[in-house]
Amino acid sequence: MKLLRLSRSLAALTALGALLSGCGSSDEQEVRAWMKQVDAQARVAVPALAEPKNFIPFAYVQGDALDPFNPNKLLAELARTAAREGKGLKPDLERRKEFLESFPLDTMKMVGTLQQRGIYHAVLQIDRSVHQVVVGQHLGQNFGLVTSINDNSVRIKEIVQDAAGDWVERIATLELQESKETSK
Repeated sequence: MKLLRLSRSLAALTALGALLSGCGSSDEQEVRAWMKQVDAQARVAVPALAEPKNFIPFAYVQGDALDPFNPNKLLAELARTAAREGKGLKPDLERRKEFLESFPLDTMKMVGTLQQRGIYHAVLQIDRSVHQVVVGQHLGQNFGLVTSINDNSVRIKEIVQDAAGDWVERIATLELQESKETSK
């Protein structure tokens, strides 16, 4: 038994010696030499940065000039333009308002037409009441003027202000509302 232990120990020592002999420094020296050679050949060339340009600030001379960011400058220019043109679309604010001008157009429905003595009348329903209108009559809250009436629609020319405050014309139409009742 002692002999068996001794032979096992000897075999283990021999295997350990063989493993340690594989860790020699011969391969390591070759790798270090190759790394030095590659390092010597590979040189990174970084181009030099261009010199920055000199910034010369602009000197503003205030003097008698108007501030370009003054909102009064825009208002003054708009007033001069309107005065030069001397014309311009605007509603007649002195005119007495008619009854149907107190209702917005989206509350009105065209429900029919009538013809009396050769003149077409549009029949409009507002809430539960019915009104007749003719060409030339005003209606709606945007200075609307009825320009034409036919069997299917009423055409209205409105005068409204745009974003710049100028008065512009806008055409609106009230279309005939078909009856939804079914006949029995």
